[in-house]
Amino acid sequence: MTDPEGFREPLDQAVASAERWLDGIRDGRIPPETDVEQVKDALGRTLPDRGPAPAEVIRRMSAAIEPGLMRIHSPRFHGWVMGGAQPVALAADWLTSAWDQNNGLRSVTPGVAGAEELAAEWLLDLLALPETAEVGFVTGATVANVVGLTCGRDELLRRTGWDPGDGLAGSPRIRVLVGAERHGSVDSAAHLAGLGRGTVVAADAQGRMLPDALREALADGDGPALVVLQAGNIHSGAFDPFRELIEIAHAAGAWVHVDGAFGLWAAAAPGLRPLTDGIGGADSWATDAHKTLSVPYDCGIAVVADAAALHGAMAQHAAYLASSADVADPSDRVPELSRRARGLTTYATLAQLGRAGVADLVQQLADAATVIADGIRGIPGAEVLNEVVYTQVCASFGTDDRTRAVGAALLADGAALASPSTWQGRPVLRFSVSNWLTDAEEAARTVAAVRRAVESVA
Repeated sequence: MTDPEGFREPLDQAVASAERWLDGIRDGRIPPETDVEQVKDALGRTLPDRGPAPAEVIRRMSAAIEPGLMRIHSPRFHGWVMGGAQPVALAADWLTSAWDQNNGLRSVTPGVAGAEELAAEWLLDLLALPETAEVGFVTGATVANVVGLTCGRDELLRRTGWDPGDGLAGSPRIRVLVGAERHGSVDSAAHLAGLGRGTVVAADAQGRMLPDALREALADGDGPALVVLQAGNIHSGAFDPFRELIEIAHAAGAWVHVDGAFGLWAAAAPGLRPLTDGIGGADSWATDAHKTLSVPYDCGIAVVADAAALHGAMAQHAAYLASSADVADPSDRVPELSRRARGLTTYATLAQLGRAGVADLVQQLADAATVIADGIRGIPGAEVLNEVVYTQVCASFGTDDRTRAVGAALLADGAALASPSTWQGRPVLRFSVSNWLTDAEEAARTVAAVRRAVESVA
């Protein structure tokens, strides 16, 4: 086959490099083996007048960058909340880049728009959200939170008689009520939406917002209010009592947004669905497909129940754009006009797994977290601090210094990784299970690595 444009050689080199990298998915060391400055040295710090052939650039990139990569795709990587890409999702991501479509207008790129719209419909069904809601594919949960809070902001202002198009200067103040153990992305999203610092509502020992505390906070003030709830506490995995909290918030006229970056997926698994009871009554939701669903970065998901509120906050209009007259365009649901068709990886993964496959995946992750928790409890001096209801395990190993030392030893061992953190004033190691390969066997390997780390600092 002729290749006058020169795509084949660099792509072949990329495939070879990717295959070599993926060969280490189960047994390769997890931490990077070099630092940023060493990577820059290896890449070459001087911009050449003219560079080598494309295939050689890819070869050099691979050689210089791979030693500085974290094996986030390892089934024993439990840092932050990051999933590894499933094969079908990775392949779809490569196609997304090769097709190189700007999925802003459905009439211009109907192929990718159609696939994303199907993915959106399936997501609403799987997550038990209103079928009339609309879905936007964004970069991650932070931007998905921005979308939800911005829609809530504008709708609440309209209810007061203020036109959001006039800006926020001089507008009625919107109170933002957030849980004491919210994720930091909620604060960032509120800041970006111009809402400022939220009022903190008390939570229980697992981080669940307390209904009486919300009721009191709503009564302690006047004016429009926006309540942010949480599906999946970053440390405990706990879920807010949605049905009761949403009823309280709506009775006060508040907009309710749910930050469900990884927890919203519990609704897809019958055995875990009770954790999300009542969540469909909220007004907006945020989640990540590149966490629990295990698609490549980036693929956040913003969902808003009121399509008009979503379009009013996000849509862009210009005479030169071939906008659809009677159906919303992809750009009507997100802050961007120009974006890659990032929802294709979600479509491919849902199409391959199906309803039962998604349910099995989510349940598998929760079951693996239980295996890790049970295994850690069997290690002398170790303590699991949270109620393990979903995919998060927080552990202490005696004194604060010893817990830190175990974390350092685990990192040095390289077979498994957990995030050092602080929860309720105590240093902890936090294990997040969000990789499609993490099953009971891999969880047992994680426990074995933790045991080795504990024994090395004993």
